[in-house]
Amino acid sequence: MNVTPSSPRFLEARPEIQPGAPALLGVPYEGTACFRKGTAGGPRAIREASEGLESYSPRLQRDLADVAFADLGDLVLPGDDARQVAEAVEKACREVLGRPARPILLGGEHSFTPGAVQAVAGAHPGLAVLQFDAHADLRDSWTGTPWSHACAMRRVLEIVPPARLLQCGVRSGTMAEFAELRESARLVRPDAAGLADALARFGDGCPLYVTIDLDLFDPAQLPGTGTPEPGGIDWLTFESLLGTIPWQHVVACDLVELAPSLDPSGCSSVLAGKVLREVILEMSINP
Repeated sequence: MNVTPSSPRFLEARPEIQPGAPALLGVPYEGTACFRKGTAGGPRAIREASEGLESYSPRLQRDLADVAFADLGDLVLPGDDARQVAEAVEKACREVLGRPARPILLGGEHSFTPGAVQAVAGAHPGLAVLQFDAHADLRDSWTGTPWSHACAMRRVLEIVPPARLLQCGVRSGTMAEFAELRESARLVRPDAAGLADALARFGDGCPLYVTIDLDLFDPAQLPGTGTPEPGGIDWLTFESLLGTIPWQHVVACDLVELAPSLDPSGCSSVLAGKVLREVILEMSINP
Protein backbone atom coordinates (compact mmCIF):
# COMPACT_ATOMS: atom_id res chain seq x y z
CA MET A 1 0.00 0.00 0.00
CA ASN A 2 1.40 3.36 -1.03
CA VAL A 3 0.92 5.68 1.96
CA THR A 4 2.55 8.69 3.53
CA PRO A 5 2.96 8.11 7.29
CA SER A 6 1.14 10.71 9.36
CA SER A 7 2.68 12.93 11.98
CA PRO A 8 1.01 13.32 14.35
CA ARG A 9 -1.00 10.11 14.40
CA PHE A 10 -4.53 10.18 15.75
CA LEU A 11 -4.48 10.09 19.57
CA GLU A 12 -3.29 6.67 20.80
CA ALA A 13 -2.94 5.06 17.36
CA ARG A 14 -0.17 2.61 16.52
CA PRO A 15 1.65 2.78 13.19
CA GLU A 16 1.07 -0.87 12.25
CA ILE A 17 -2.14 -2.79 11.61
CA GLN A 18 -3.48 -4.68 14.60
CA PRO A 19 -5.30 -7.88 13.52
CA GLY A 20 -9.07 -7.50 13.75
CA ALA A 21 -8.84 -3.88 14.90
CA PRO A 22 -9.76 -0.58 13.19
CA ALA A 23 -7.16 0.93 10.87
CA LEU A 24 -7.29 4.60 9.86
CA LEU A 25 -6.38 5.65 6.34
CA GLY A 26 -6.52 9.24 5.11
CA VAL A 27 -7.76 10.11 1.62
CA PRO A 28 -6.86 13.80 1.15
CA TYR A 29 -8.87 14.34 -2.03
CA GLU A 30 -11.10 17.22 -3.20
CA GLY A 31 -10.98 16.90 -6.97
CA THR A 32 -14.74 17.16 -7.57
CA ALA A 33 -15.59 19.70 -4.87
CA CYS A 34 -17.97 22.05 -6.67
CA PHE A 35 -18.82 24.78 -4.15
CA ARG A 36 -16.06 25.39 -1.62
CA LYS A 37 -12.70 23.60 -1.55
CA GLY A 38 -10.77 22.51 1.53
CA THR A 39 -11.54 18.85 2.17
CA ALA A 40 -8.05 17.72 1.14
CA GLY A 41 -6.88 19.12 4.47
CA GLY A 42 -9.38 17.04 6.44
CA PRO A 43 -7.28 14.02 7.45
CA ARG A 44 -4.38 16.09 8.75
CA ALA A 45 -6.70 18.51 10.59
CA ILE A 46 -8.47 15.66 12.39
CA ARG A 47 -5.16 14.24 13.56
CA GLU A 48 -3.86 17.63 14.69
CA ALA A 49 -7.10 18.43 16.52
CA SER A 50 -6.88 15.12 18.37
CA GLU A 51 -3.91 16.49 20.30
CA GLY A 52 -6.44 18.63 22.20
CA LEU A 53 -8.90 15.78 22.79
CA GLU A 54 -9.09 13.40 25.71
CA SER A 55 -8.69 9.77 24.74
CA TYR A 56 -11.40 8.85 27.27
CA SER A 57 -15.08 8.78 26.29
CA PRO A 58 -17.42 9.53 29.22
CA ARG A 59 -20.35 8.24 27.14
CA LEU A 60 -18.78 4.82 26.63
CA GLN A 61 -16.59 4.84 29.75
CA ARG A 62 -13.71 3.57 27.64
CA ASP A 63 -10.30 4.95 26.72
CA LEU A 64 -8.48 4.78 23.39
CA ALA A 65 -5.30 4.08 25.35
CA ASP A 66 -6.75 0.62 26.02
CA VAL A 67 -7.69 -0.04 22.39
CA ALA A 68 -5.49 -1.54 19.69
CA PHE A 69 -5.95 0.46 16.49
CA ALA A 70 -3.67 1.76 13.78
CA ASP A 71 -3.19 4.99 11.86
CA LEU A 72 -1.61 4.03 8.55
CA GLY A 73 -1.21 7.59 7.28
CA ASP A 74 -2.54 9.05 4.03
CA LEU A 75 -3.04 7.18 0.80
CA VAL A 76 -0.82 8.48 -1.98
CA LEU A 77 -3.30 9.43 -4.68
CA PRO A 78 -2.81 8.47 -8.33
CA GLY A 79 -3.81 11.93 -9.58
CA ASP A 80 -6.87 14.16 -9.68
CA ASP A 81 -9.28 11.84 -11.51
CA ALA A 82 -12.08 10.83 -9.14
CA ARG A 83 -12.60 7.36 -10.61
CA GLN A 84 -8.90 6.56 -10.33
CA VAL A 85 -8.93 7.75 -6.71
CA ALA A 86 -11.93 5.53 -5.95
CA GLU A 87 -10.12 2.59 -7.53
CA ALA A 88 -7.01 3.31 -5.44
CA VAL A 89 -9.18 3.41 -2.32
CA GLU A 90 -10.75 0.09 -3.31
CA LYS A 91 -7.33 -1.52 -3.69
CA ALA A 92 -6.10 -0.13 -0.36
CA CYS A 93 -9.24 -1.28 1.46
CA ARG A 94 -8.85 -4.78 0.05
CA GLU A 95 -5.35 -4.87 1.50
CA VAL A 96 -6.51 -3.64 4.91
CA LEU A 97 -9.38 -6.14 4.96
CA GLY A 98 -7.04 -8.96 4.03
CA ARG A 99 -4.56 -8.39 6.85
CA PRO A 100 -7.22 -8.57 8.48
CA ALA A 101 -8.40 -5.23 9.88
CA ARG A 102 -11.40 -2.95 9.61
CA PRO A 103 -10.81 0.21 7.56
CA ILE A 104 -11.86 3.67 8.72
CA LEU A 105 -11.28 6.17 5.92
CA LEU A 106 -10.76 9.88 6.61
CA GLY A 107 -11.73 12.33 3.89
CA GLY A 108 -11.42 14.18 1.83
CA GLU A 109 -14.63 14.42 -0.13
CA HIS A 110 -17.38 11.82 -0.41
CA SER A 111 -16.55 10.72 -3.96
CA PHE A 112 -14.21 7.91 -2.90
CA THR A 113 -16.82 6.07 -0.79
CA PRO A 114 -18.01 3.80 -3.66
CA GLY A 115 -14.48 2.45 -4.03
CA ALA A 116 -14.39 1.52 -0.35
CA VAL A 117 -17.87 -0.01 -0.49
CA GLN A 118 -16.83 -2.10 -3.50
CA ALA A 119 -13.92 -3.57 -1.57
CA VAL A 120 -15.93 -4.22 1.59
CA ALA A 121 -18.84 -5.78 -0.31
CA GLY A 122 -16.39 -8.26 -1.84
CA ALA A 123 -15.19 -9.30 1.60
CA HIS A 124 -18.63 -9.27 3.27
CA PRO A 125 -21.47 -10.66 1.12
CA GLY A 126 -24.87 -9.15 1.91
CA LEU A 127 -23.31 -5.83 2.94
CA ALA A 128 -25.66 -2.95 3.85
CA VAL A 129 -24.73 0.74 3.85
CA LEU A 130 -25.83 3.41 6.32
CA GLN A 131 -25.28 6.98 5.11
CA PHE A 132 -25.37 9.98 7.44
CA ASP A 133 -25.53 13.10 5.28
CA ALA A 134 -27.27 16.39 4.60
CA HIS A 135 -27.37 15.57 0.88
CA ALA A 136 -28.87 12.71 -1.07
CA ASP A 137 -25.82 12.30 -3.37
CA LEU A 138 -28.02 10.49 -5.89
CA ARG A 139 -27.20 12.42 -9.07
CA ASP A 140 -26.13 10.21 -11.95
CA SER A 141 -23.58 12.80 -13.05
CA TRP A 142 -22.49 16.21 -11.81
CA THR A 143 -20.04 18.77 -13.19
CA GLY A 144 -19.26 16.42 -16.04
CA THR A 145 -18.43 13.26 -14.09
CA PRO A 146 -20.42 10.32 -12.69
CA TRP A 147 -17.77 10.07 -9.94
CA SER A 148 -18.56 13.42 -8.30
CA HIS A 149 -19.16 13.62 -4.55
CA ALA A 150 -22.76 14.45 -5.53
CA CYS A 151 -23.04 11.00 -7.14
CA ALA A 152 -21.57 8.90 -4.33
CA MET A 153 -24.74 7.05 -3.34
CA ARG A 154 -25.80 6.56 -6.95
CA ARG A 155 -22.54 4.68 -7.49
CA VAL A 156 -23.06 2.77 -4.21
CA LEU A 157 -26.44 1.61 -5.55
CA GLU A 158 -24.55 -0.07 -8.37
CA ILE A 159 -22.85 -2.21 -5.70
CA VAL A 160 -25.57 -2.91 -3.13
CA PRO A 161 -29.32 -3.39 -3.74
CA PRO A 162 -31.58 -0.40 -2.96
CA ALA A 163 -33.03 -2.24 0.04
CA ARG A 164 -29.51 -2.42 1.49
CA LEU A 165 -29.02 1.37 1.69
CA LEU A 166 -30.35 3.72 4.37
CA GLN A 167 -29.95 7.50 4.06
CA CYS A 168 -30.25 9.30 7.38
CA GLY A 169 -30.47 13.06 7.91
CA VAL A 170 -30.81 14.05 4.24
CA ARG A 171 -32.32 17.51 3.98
CA SER A 172 -31.07 18.75 0.61
CA GLY A 173 -31.46 17.44 -2.93
CA THR A 174 -33.41 17.71 -6.13
CA MET A 175 -37.13 17.03 -6.44
CA ALA A 176 -36.29 13.80 -8.25
CA GLU A 177 -33.87 12.70 -5.53
CA PHE A 178 -36.46 13.24 -2.80
CA ALA A 179 -39.14 11.46 -4.80
CA GLU A 180 -36.83 8.47 -5.07
CA LEU A 181 -35.96 8.59 -1.36
CA ARG A 182 -39.61 8.61 -0.31
CA GLU A 183 -40.74 5.96 -2.77
CA SER A 184 -37.87 3.66 -1.81
CA ALA A 185 -38.36 4.18 1.96
CA ARG A 186 -34.60 4.72 2.26
CA LEU A 187 -34.99 8.17 3.85
CA VAL A 188 -34.52 7.92 7.63
CA ARG A 189 -35.27 10.70 10.08
CA PRO A 190 -32.22 11.56 12.21
CA ASP A 191 -33.41 10.34 15.59
CA ALA A 192 -32.73 7.15 17.49
CA ALA A 193 -36.24 5.70 17.13
CA GLY A 194 -36.39 6.29 13.38
CA LEU A 195 -32.93 4.84 12.84
CA ALA A 196 -33.61 1.78 15.00
CA ASP A 197 -36.77 1.00 13.03
CA ALA A 198 -34.95 1.33 9.72
CA LEU A 199 -31.94 -0.78 10.76
CA ALA A 200 -34.28 -3.58 11.86
CA ARG A 201 -35.03 -4.18 8.16
CA PHE A 202 -31.54 -5.59 7.67
CA GLY A 203 -32.02 -8.36 10.21
CA ASP A 204 -29.56 -9.56 12.81
CA GLY A 205 -25.98 -10.17 11.77
CA CYS A 206 -26.00 -8.10 8.58
CA PRO A 207 -22.53 -6.64 7.84
CA LEU A 208 -22.72 -2.85 7.78
CA TYR A 209 -20.69 -0.06 6.20
CA VAL A 210 -21.23 3.36 7.86
CA THR A 211 -20.43 6.54 5.91
CA ILE A 212 -20.55 9.81 7.86
CA ASP A 213 -20.61 13.06 5.92
CA LEU A 214 -19.93 15.75 8.50
CA ASP A 215 -22.41 18.14 6.90
CA LEU A 216 -24.96 16.00 8.75
CA PHE A 217 -24.32 18.45 11.59
CA ASP A 218 -25.93 21.87 11.58
CA PRO A 219 -23.52 24.58 10.33
CA ALA A 220 -23.76 26.21 13.76
CA GLN A 221 -22.13 23.05 15.10
CA LEU A 222 -19.73 22.41 12.20
CA PRO A 223 -19.25 25.27 9.71
CA GLY A 224 -16.04 23.79 8.27
CA THR A 225 -17.50 21.83 5.37
CA GLY A 226 -17.79 22.48 1.67
CA THR A 227 -21.58 22.44 1.33
CA PRO A 228 -23.14 23.46 4.67
CA GLU A 229 -26.89 22.97 4.96
CA PRO A 230 -29.06 24.57 7.69
CA GLY A 231 -31.32 22.34 9.74
CA GLY A 232 -28.82 19.71 10.85
CA ILE A 233 -28.31 17.91 14.13
CA ASP A 234 -26.29 18.70 17.24
CA TRP A 235 -23.77 16.57 19.15
CA LEU A 236 -26.23 15.07 21.65
CA THR A 237 -28.48 13.89 18.83
CA PHE A 238 -25.49 12.36 17.12
CA GLU A 239 -24.58 10.47 20.30
CA SER A 240 -28.05 8.98 20.37
CA LEU A 241 -27.67 7.88 16.73
CA LEU A 242 -24.31 6.27 17.49
CA GLY A 243 -25.89 4.35 20.31
CA THR A 244 -28.50 2.90 17.95
CA ILE A 245 -26.06 1.35 15.46
CA PRO A 246 -25.23 -2.37 15.88
CA TRP A 247 -21.49 -1.72 15.96
CA GLN A 248 -20.67 -5.40 16.41
CA HIS A 249 -21.66 -5.78 12.75
CA VAL A 250 -19.91 -2.66 11.39
CA VAL A 251 -17.06 -3.85 9.20
CA ALA A 252 -15.88 -0.50 7.81
CA CYS A 253 -16.58 3.22 8.09
CA ASP A 254 -15.64 6.54 6.58
CA LEU A 255 -15.71 10.12 7.85
CA VAL A 256 -15.75 12.72 5.08
CA GLU A 257 -16.19 16.35 4.01
CA LEU A 258 -14.30 18.19 6.75
CA ALA A 259 -12.88 21.38 5.20
CA PRO A 260 -10.78 22.83 8.05
CA SER A 261 -9.72 25.99 6.25
CA LEU A 262 -13.37 27.11 6.18
CA ASP A 263 -13.50 27.24 9.98
CA PRO A 264 -10.63 29.38 11.33
CA SER A 265 -11.73 28.63 14.90
CA GLY A 266 -10.72 24.98 14.49
CA CYS A 267 -13.90 23.83 16.23
CA SER A 268 -15.07 21.80 13.22
CA SER A 269 -11.87 19.77 13.28
CA VAL A 270 -12.26 19.14 17.01
CA LEU A 271 -15.82 17.92 16.51
CA ALA A 272 -14.66 15.65 13.68
CA GLY A 273 -11.94 14.27 15.92
CA LYS A 274 -14.48 13.54 18.63
CA VAL A 275 -16.70 11.74 16.10
CA LEU A 276 -13.71 9.61 15.11
CA ARG A 277 -12.81 8.81 18.72
CA GLU A 278 -16.34 7.55 19.40
CA VAL A 279 -16.43 5.52 16.19
CA ILE A 280 -13.11 3.79 16.96
CA LEU A 281 -14.25 2.95 20.48
CA GLU A 282 -17.62 1.66 19.25
CA MET A 283 -15.94 -0.53 16.63
CA SER A 284 -13.56 -1.88 19.27
CA ILE A 285 -16.18 -2.98 21.81
CA ASN A 286 -17.31 -6.02 19.82
CA PRO A 287 -14.59 -6.74 17.26
